[in-house]
Amino acid sequence: MDEQAGGRPTVLVVEDFEDNRFMMRRLLEMSGYRVVEAVNGNQAVESAATESPDIILMDLSLPQLDGLAATRRIRAREGARKVPIVAVSAHDSADFHAEALAAGCNEYVTKPIDFDQLVHLLDRLTAK
Repeated sequence: MDEQAGGRPTVLVVEDFEDNRFMMRRLLEMSGYRVVEAVNGNQAVESAATESPDIILMDLSLPQLDGLAATRRIRAREGARKVPIVAVSAHDSADFHAEALAAGCNEYVTKPIDFDQLVHLLDRLTAK
């Protein structure tokens, strides 16, 4: 866990829509998480390396580099192989689920997000 944030787990929120990022940031911070943001797949890969998040919420539809490609790049780094990555998508089909898991995501959450369930999932995935 991130010691600079008083032991609070750090969540990297990767989302290209500002309103969605704002809402996720507010709700996660209210639940005790430290939030770092990225607006595209390239920023996600960079932030995963520089911020060492405890968990990543990865939108799959992103500009520049999509969420699946960003997940694969993050997973290729030695230090980030065990960081839980939760795919976030409006697509709720078995194909999307399978593709996200194959890319290295641990879980799959569909939009619109149920924040109570999301916080429960994050708490479970970040429990030490």
